[in-house]
This record gives sequence, C-alpha cells and structure tokens, in this order.
Amino acid sequence: MTTDDTPDGLHGNATYDALLKDIRDGNLSPGDRLRETDLAARFGVSRTPVREAIRQLETDGLVTHLPRIGATVRKLDYSEVMELYEMRVVLECTAARMAARVASDVEIAELAAISDDLAKVGKGIEASHLNRQFHRALLEAAKNRFLLKSMLGLHKAMLILGRTTLADSERFESAIAEHKAVINALMARDGDAAEAAMRAHIVAGQRARIRALRVGHDDNSGL
Repeated sequence: MTTDDTPDGLHGNATYDALLKDIRDGNLSPGDRLRETDLAARFGVSRTPVREAIRQLETDGLVTHLPRIGATVRKLDYSEVMELYEMRVVLECTAARMAARVASDVEIAELAAISDDLAKVGKGIEASHLNRQFHRALLEAAKNRFLLKSMLGLHKAMLILGRTTLADSERFESAIAEHKAVINALMARDGDAAEAAMRAHIVAGQRARIRALRVGHDDNSGL
C-alpha cells in the first residue's frame, strides 16, 4: 500500500531507520532534498510514515526545512563543524582516559580486533561502519552511561558532516595508526597516553575535515 491509508506509526520506525541509514552511508548527502512522494514509493509505504520519519530527523537536527525547497538534509557550517570536533575532543578523550582504567582485557581485545578488521577492508562504507564500531566500543568500555548518552547525541550530528575523511587513502592509513596508538595506551593502562592518543586522532580528523571543506568550497566557487 502506498497511499495515505497506511495507519499512523505502522512503518514509522522502519522508515526512520532506513532514512538514517541512507544519511549514514552517504546515499543522502548534506543539502539533498527529501521528497515525501519519492521516498514513499521507494520504501513501499504511505507518505504518513515518511512524514513522521522526516519530522523525527528534524528533531534530531539532521533535517531542516528551506523556503521554497522543503525538507533537506542539513548542512553544517564551518563554525558548527569546529564546535562538533571540540566536543568530540572533550568527550572521547575523557572516554579514552576512563577506559584505560576500567575497561576489561576482553573489551580492549575487541577494540584491537575491530581496528584490525578496519585495516583489512580498506576504504568504503564497510570501513565507515567499522570506524563507528571502534569509537562506540571505546565509549562503552569507559563504563559511564552519562558520557555514552552525551556522545551518542553527538554521533548523530556527525552523520551530516558529509563524505567520510577515511575515503582519502592517506587519512585512512593515518587513522589506522592512530587507533593502534590508542589501543597500546589502553593495554598499558596509561590514562594520560590514551587521552593524548585520542586527542591526536580527533585533531587529525578535524584537520582532514577542514581541508575537505576548503576544497569543496573552492570547487563550488566558480573561480
């Protein structure tokens, strides 16, 4: 059924998850328009769950409404990107320090396994998935529910940063080495080193992101 006869909420969660996955995987990029009719036809649902999903994504801060255009995937401006990475430094460096103290040997081994898998798959969507798994596993290893909750909210905002910096070969190789530095510090139970390694990792990602923004701006400048 693809009419508005579909009961409210019947497909809401599935449609929301599908749209979130499209944003996460880069199938929907910052600035892309979300047309209810097209999305309803694509997912085989009515416009009602699509509308609900878009509304939820707007609440999440991932979608905005533009005049004469409608619902679109949000674009972060330069200052928002900088603020996002500043918060990543605060939260993830704290998580790394905590994990060095309280993470189990099994949790640290799992982080190492994820990092090894990431090194094997190379660039692409699977690499992005594994990278997110690595950072999520580190947060869980810190064993602080309030820190985890704060970081998960930030992770949603990160979905609209655009193309992953891991798509760049040089950045990919550097990120692998940075992950290993974090893992080595965790194995040594060295909180200072874990925090410093995570800070270096996030700052390197921030530099790559700023570089990508600058190149994208130059490409669209018409000069």
